Amino acid sequence: MLPPGVTKRVAVEAGIRLGWERYTTTAGKFVGVDRFGASAPYERILEEYGITVEHVLAAAKSLL
Repeated sequence: MLPPGVTKRVAVEAGIRLGWERYTTTAGKFVGVDRFGASAPYERILEEYGITVEHVLAAAKSLL
């Protein structure tokens, strides 16, 4: 599915981090939720957890 030679990967997940490590590998980045228990409008949750365009871009740029 993903070429083994491409190791600089970014995964974005608003659900749970579990399992994404096999796709991002140790050379990749994960932007998303790694804890439970928050309740608020989705805009606030995404901002609080750092699931924003700015954070995704920063993660991608850090791999370049």
